[in-house]
Amino acid sequence: MSGPSGQAGVSGPSAEAGVGGPSGEAGVGGAAGCELHLDHYGGRRLPFEQLGGRGVRMRLAETSGERAGTPFEVIDASGGYASACLGAGHAVVRRALTRAADDLGYTTDEIAASERTLLLAETLGARGLWRDHFPPGDYHVSGRNSGSEGMELALRLVLETRFDRRTLRPGRGMGRDVILAFEGAWHGWTGTLTTLLNRRHYRVGLPAPAVDGPYGLRVQFVPFGLAEAVRTFFAENGHRVLAVVVEPVQGDAGVLLPPAGYLRELADLAREHGALLVADEVLTFAKTGRFFAMADELGPIPTDVTVIGKSLGMGVLSTSMVIARRALSVRPSGAVATSDLRPLTCAVIRDGLRFIVVRQLLERSAALGDALERLLRREVLDEFPDLYRDLRGTGVLYGLELTERAAEHLDELRRSLIRAGTYVEFMAGAGRRSHGLPYVFPTMRVAPPLVTRPDDLERLVAGIRAGSAKFQNALSDHYAGDHR
Repeated sequence: MSGPSGQAGVSGPSAEAGVGGPSGEAGVGGAAGCELHLDHYGGRRLPFEQLGGRGVRMRLAETSGERAGTPFEVIDASGGYASACLGAGHAVVRRALTRAADDLGYTTDEIAASERTLLLAETLGARGLWRDHFPPGDYHVSGRNSGSEGMELALRLVLETRFDRRTLRPGRGMGRDVILAFEGAWHGWTGTLTTLLNRRHYRVGLPAPAVDGPYGLRVQFVPFGLAEAVRTFFAENGHRVLAVVVEPVQGDAGVLLPPAGYLRELADLAREHGALLVADEVLTFAKTGRFFAMADELGPIPTDVTVIGKSLGMGVLSTSMVIARRALSVRPSGAVATSDLRPLTCAVIRDGLRFIVVRQLLERSAALGDALERLLRREVLDEFPDLYRDLRGTGVLYGLELTERAAEHLDELRRSLIRAGTYVEFMAGAGRRSHGLPYVFPTMRVAPPLVTRPDDLERLVAGIRAGSAKFQNALSDHYAGDHR
């Protein structure tokens, strides 16, 4: 899941402020609207307002200064925190919403719902779309409002394995009190999930699980992608490991990809030592040229729990699915959720997935990603070595890591990129890592929707290039002024 650093948001239109309809011609009241919206960015929210969008293009306006209220267009390389895989206003999504609102009604998970049954049969049934990853009959599913909520349920499933629901006492899983996580990981910042982040900023002063007693729990971290560190950890602590929680591609850490064979060895070590493997695929779902990133040249890599989200909602719904082995469950009514795969949600997911498959968007995204990599390397990384130090990625998920000098002025860089016509987000970076691994600075995440066309891609990268050039000139003038 993506983290917060530098991801300043854009406030939505406000009727009271006079923001107009889809054309965006009316004035902007974003400054007033922002004061009413809780600021999650410590006073560093971006000075722009979204007026609307279609496809991979958004209409924005500045909320202050000489150009306040004047609409301009940007290519969206973020997809709403990397969630809008079909862009904005897609016909398939509109039809799914209309069909659901008109015909499907509403129901909880207390009774079966036809749309839910069809979705799960088409994805996890005997002939399901994901049957290679999740053998039919071996897994069951629950839905949640967001990736963070999905990860909370995944952690709950793990913890319930230590609990005897018949006697309400510690069960056979006691003695396993360690969850293995990874430096730089991001799994969300709700409740228990903050314990899976090795960043004091997000944890200090917040409740944490007790480390001692029959239900004691401690989280330990190793660097991501370093196989020897994982081997050593299991050799020393394997008998105590309850679960391993991993992103197949670390997002907030700077779009870090593991070396070949790493994820499969991690899965093998977890299985050999009796630990559960939880894959956080909230960010990677449908972005790496396939639906799931937990795979290699040998095929799918088995997991005990997989959480998917973001792209699953097709850009209009915040939703997630928790796919878990049938042996994993919770005490009766202990994890009921209002949002557990309601008919409308299932309609959007089902129709969106069908469109992705029929139009071969995953296969197309692999070629799109190759073109994106070439353009970013040639037009940005090679052209601005003072600003960018590395390019990493796969499919339609790429990261341009900043240099230390550029990272010190990240807010100015992002505003320059947006004004040049490309909307991107920045990840925090893994920072300082153990075992002598290099420091990872904040990283620009470039994750365009699956429906991005080649001409959109060229315009996207052109905006990054133009914004980078203007920022570099301003930065040079700034440092020159300091030395006068």
